[in-house]
Amino acid sequence: MTGRPTIAEVSAAALTHNCREAARLVGPAVRVIAVVKADGYGHGAAAAARAFVRGGAALLGVSSLAEGLELRRAGLAEPIVVLGGLYAGEAADAVAHDMAVALWTCEVADALAAAARAAGRRARVHLKIDTGMTRLGVDAGDAAEFARTLAGTDGLEVAGLFSHLASADDVEQAAVQAQIERFRTAVAAVRTAGVSPALVHLANSAAVLSAPAAHFDAVRPGLMLYGYAPAAHLARHATLRPAMRLATRVTQVRRIPAGRAVGYGGTWVAKRPSVIATLPIGYADGYHRRASNRAEVVVRGRRVPIAGRVCMDHVMIDVTDVPDAQAGDRVVLCGSAGGAAVFADELARWCETIAYEMLTAVARRVPRVHQEEFDG
Repeated sequence: MTGRPTIAEVSAAALTHNCREAARLVGPAVRVIAVVKADGYGHGAAAAARAFVRGGAALLGVSSLAEGLELRRAGLAEPIVVLGGLYAGEAADAVAHDMAVALWTCEVADALAAAARAAGRRARVHLKIDTGMTRLGVDAGDAAEFARTLAGTDGLEVAGLFSHLASADDVEQAAVQAQIERFRTAVAAVRTAGVSPALVHLANSAAVLSAPAAHFDAVRPGLMLYGYAPAAHLARHATLRPAMRLATRVTQVRRIPAGRAVGYGGTWVAKRPSVIATLPIGYADGYHRRASNRAEVVVRGRRVPIAGRVCMDHVMIDVTDVPDAQAGDRVVLCGSAGGAAVFADELARWCETIAYEMLTAVARRVPRVHQEEFDG
């Protein structure tokens, strides 16, 4: 390629494979709602959505109406659920573009119902129940009454009931088990009230991997679709393939004497005559500044350390032990190459954060290069 060589390669085959793994774990009776919010966790929402549909996803989950509209503009006609609900003035567009909407307030219900009646159709809603996250949703004890009200509102169809687990990585905790039971009780109360939505969903990636009791009618995997288990102890439940590779090329190689400082603040000092390579990527590209003097990257099939502080647009690495390292060499900062790898979960540990952030932080100025499989 010409121009700045910093890119994020995305494998469609890996995305499809991961979705098939989710579908395998839950079985044919449970539908997969593939979560493609935050631009498909940084992988490109439309391309990821197409890969997941190919892998068996029945619905797509987004956070906002704007994200859903982006998928519609890209030609995706599959059912979409706006999991973050609507904001003022969005009801008409949600109805016009056939979006199912998460709902927990009378104000949004009234706006959606009015928009649906004006359009001569019914708006599909998924009633969100708060079972312990304490973020969004109607209290579990009020779910049945609210569902009855929605079902009796002209223009609305209660298409789903759902909640959100407060743990993204360990569903064996007593608090999570209590959430599952609280949700089950609320669903039963809603059905007793005469409302029987087609979709009941609770499970995140962790629950897909290890909590069959949380699968219900549908599941909402996110992180696992992009190739990562939410926690190391869950990885054994599925064979997941990281779908993004963050790569660039060396722009300069310099030989420096022992004692020479490198980068802002001189936080890395050569303990021996060294070879330092500069990369055209930095924290403005989403490569975390906390990787400074901690992380490693892959050059010519070897892992080598970051030397000095990560800059806004550049990173320096120590390639002293890489024979014949030169300008133009390919460098992988997240992913695998030449038999070596640094994946997002390891990079996240160096940066004292989580893999979710490492993936979604990759900036828009880094081109996404979508391909079926990684080359090499």
